[in-house]
Amino acid sequence: MTRSYRFPEGFLWGAATSAYQIEGSPLADGAGPSIWERFAHTPGMMVGGDTGDIACDHYRRYKDDVQLMKALGLHGYRFSIAWARVLPEGTGRVNEKGLDFYKRLVDELLENGIAPNATLFHWDMPAALDDRGGWLNRDSAHWFAEYAEVMFKALDGRVQRWATLNEPWVVTDGGYLHGALAPGHRSKYEAPIAAHNLMRASGAGIQAYRAHGKHEIGVVFNIEPKYPHSQSADDLAATRRAHAYMNEQFADPALLGSYPPELKEIFGEAWPDFPADDFKLTRQKVDFVGINYYTRAVVKHDPNQYPLKASPVRQANKTYTETGWEVFEQGLTDTLTWFKDRYGDIPLYITENGSAFYDPPVAEGEVLDDPLRTGYLRKHLRALHKAIEAGVNLKGYYAWSLLDNLEWSLGFSKRFGLYHVDFATQKRTPKATAKLYARVIESNGAVLDD
Repeated sequence: MTRSYRFPEGFLWGAATSAYQIEGSPLADGAGPSIWERFAHTPGMMVGGDTGDIACDHYRRYKDDVQLMKALGLHGYRFSIAWARVLPEGTGRVNEKGLDFYKRLVDELLENGIAPNATLFHWDMPAALDDRGGWLNRDSAHWFAEYAEVMFKALDGRVQRWATLNEPWVVTDGGYLHGALAPGHRSKYEAPIAAHNLMRASGAGIQAYRAHGKHEIGVVFNIEPKYPHSQSADDLAATRRAHAYMNEQFADPALLGSYPPELKEIFGEAWPDFPADDFKLTRQKVDFVGINYYTRAVVKHDPNQYPLKASPVRQANKTYTETGWEVFEQGLTDTLTWFKDRYGDIPLYITENGSAFYDPPVAEGEVLDDPLRTGYLRKHLRALHKAIEAGVNLKGYYAWSLLDNLEWSLGFSKRFGLYHVDFATQKRTPKATAKLYARVIESNGAVLDD
C-alpha cells in the first residue's frame, strides 16, 4: 500500500538565509561593522581566511536571487536583517540607505508572490554595541527593542512574520563559552549572562511588536535531541544535562518563565541568581516558534568535557554530513513531538533544515547532482509529515539554505545550498535537491509518496 505524504492545505514551503552569510558589501552605503565583520578579519579565526566581504553578493544580486526563489515555487523566504546596516552604531541614528535595501528586498519578494519572514538578529551584533559590553550588558535588551521598533515601523504590514532571535544557544556557546564564533570569548561566567540577556532582548522585542505590529512574531531555537549511549546512571544524567543545556536553556525562559535546574549544576559557581522580574520580560506571548533541526547527539558521561561532563558518541554504520552531523530523520519527529508535549500547542515552523555534503567548486552542466543531500531532504520531509500525523501544529518548512554561502567560521568549505554558488564568478546552478524541492512544493508533498 502506498503511503501518502501530502501535507495539509496551506502548508508554507520556503527557504532561508542570513545576512552576513550571503549579502556581501557589509560596510556599503553607510553600514557600520558587526562583530562578524571584526571576527572574520581577525587572523586565524576563519577557515581559509574567508570573510563575508563578498559572500554571495546578494546585496547587489537580490533581484536575481528572488527569481531563483520564484523558480522553486517558494511560498516564503526567511532572511535576516543586518542590524548595523540600519543602525551603524547599534542605537540612535538610522542609516536610511541600509534600511532601503530591506525595503527593496521585501518589495521584490511581494511582487513575485513570496511572503517575507524577517529575523531581526542572526548573530551579527553591531561592533559598536559589542564595545559597550554586547550581550553582557543588561542594556542590550533595550538596544534590541529600539532596533526592532525601527524595523517594525518601516516594514510591518509588508512583512507579516517576524522572529526576534535565531539560535541564541549558538551565540552563547560559540561566542561566549568556547570562542569559536564571534565575538570569540571563552568564559564560563559570561555565557549564562549573555544567554539571559538574549532572552530579555527577545522579550523586549516582542513587547515592542505588540505596541507597533499587527501580525505575527516569534523566536527561533535550534533543537538537537539527545539520546543516551547506554542506560547507565552516568550516561542518563549526562544526557539530561546536555538536553537541558541545549534544548531547554532558551525555550524554558521564553515559554515557561524559568530555567531548568540542571543549568545550576552545569555552571556551578558561574551560574548567577537572576532577578525574578526578568522572567516577566523573557516570557512573552509568541505567535509561533521556529525550530532549526539538523541532527541528533548520542551522549555518554565524560568527566573531562567542560562544562557538561558529557560528550557525543559517533555511531557506526551511519551517514554523516561534511559538518560531522549524523543523518537521523527520526530525531526531527521526536523533536517536534517533545516540543509540543513540553510547551503546548504553539504553532511551529521548521525554520532551518538541511545538510552539507561535498560539491565541487565549479558546477558542470545545468543541474548539479547531489544524491546525499536529496536523500536527506526526502527523509526529513517524511519525518515532518509523521509529526503532523502525531498532532504537532506544524505550519511550514524553510529549507536551509537557498544558496551555498559563508558557513560562519568554516568559511566557504561547507555547502548547504539548494543552489550551487561558484564563489569565483557568483554563478548560481540548481542542484538536484532544488529540483526535488520544487516538485515537493508543486505537489504539496505528494511526490514523496512511497
